[in-house]
Amino acid sequence: MSTALRPSACPGLLRIVQALDGGICRIKLNGGSISAAQAEAVACAAERFAGGVIEATNRANLQIRGIGTQHGALIDSLMAAGLGPSTVAGDDVRNLMLSPSAGIDQHMLIDTRPLAGQILASLQNHEPFHDLSAKFAVQLDGGEALAMLEHPHDLWLSAVEWNGEQRWAFGLAGCQTDVPVSSVALDQGHALVVAVLEVFLERARPDQTRMRHLLAECPLDEFLADLAERVPLMPVTDWQRDASAGILHIGAHPQRDAGQVYVGAVPPLGRLDPAMLRGVARLAREKGDGSVRFTPWQSLLLPAVQRVDAPYVIHSLEQLGLQCSADDALARLIACTGSTGCGKGLADTKGDARQLAALLQRHGHALNVHLSGCTRSCAAAHRAPITLLAVSAGRYDLYFRDAAQPGFGALHARSLTIEAVAALLDDRSRSPLDA
Repeated sequence: MSTALRPSACPGLLRIVQALDGGICRIKLNGGSISAAQAEAVACAAERFAGGVIEATNRANLQIRGIGTQHGALIDSLMAAGLGPSTVAGDDVRNLMLSPSAGIDQHMLIDTRPLAGQILASLQNHEPFHDLSAKFAVQLDGGEALAMLEHPHDLWLSAVEWNGEQRWAFGLAGCQTDVPVSSVALDQGHALVVAVLEVFLERARPDQTRMRHLLAECPLDEFLADLAERVPLMPVTDWQRDASAGILHIGAHPQRDAGQVYVGAVPPLGRLDPAMLRGVARLAREKGDGSVRFTPWQSLLLPAVQRVDAPYVIHSLEQLGLQCSADDALARLIACTGSTGCGKGLADTKGDARQLAALLQRHGHALNVHLSGCTRSCAAAHRAPITLLAVSAGRYDLYFRDAAQPGFGALHARSLTIEAVAALLDDRSRSPLDA
């Protein structure tokens, strides 16, 4: 690995970026999955070389925060655990998201993991792809019920049944997010991804780093015409992706294999400590298949748990400090690092989120609320039903999701305290108009 890292503000495993609370190392997980041994390596690295803060991210990766001066030793320990890229330049661009239940979901059409392996290999080893932005991302879903379909990925592929044939429908950021622009045969999935990336790199100017930037100027028909010269396309009509499966990343849910469930648990506001992660790894070995899967909801899954063991696993996870019930208000809140760790944060979003969770729980409400310390919305790539945007310490503007409004949605109230937010949300939840 002799290639030098390019300059970027995005942390990676090999590029540790400084924040108010120390360095940040982002560990990109293949398909969001990690072995128990690798989880223990992350816990050890966070303990030895940082402040012990481990974060689950909204792209199903992990971050270690509060890293001190021993950058090389931390990186070496993670590389030795098999958590690094196959090439230095490949670390930035291995941005591929799968469903957390890939290969085990009851409703899946296709096991996406073999194709994911091919795509990740190309992203890391095909040198022209190293020119992609560190934020350029691909999503692959195989028809699973558990899938985050609201992320604005530059390219998404979704398995469909069309006229008796299984195909990959695909869409591009900058177009309608749930309606495909075309489709390819099942055995053309990898060729499609390669072709889309090649056409993008050929057509995009250096300042057009994302697909939406290019398609703002390049007509979609022209892009697809270029694509059709490289891979056979077929339109798919009267079909769109469905993201309405419910809360399937928390609690025990049946797998494809009879008698097995996966158990989903939420670290409080996406944060684990080394003891938590070690405990999860132990449970994965004892009661699962030895792996832990992270999700874009900043939570984790333990797959391949025998149904009879689910109550024990849930109890053990809760004893470690994780939430396993969707009725727990804290399990439904997300918050960025906030002013305690980020220079751009205008409020202590983590502390305020805990206060809000306690107030909502008291009123018997578990609501999906996003607290953002600034307009960058680092904690949520999707548009949450309710967003609190910090304007100063302890005060937030309140937004409700509105399909007709860009950004966070419709502004409802300005400069509210957390107590005022909780009271307003309580009134709204009790209103018959919102029943």
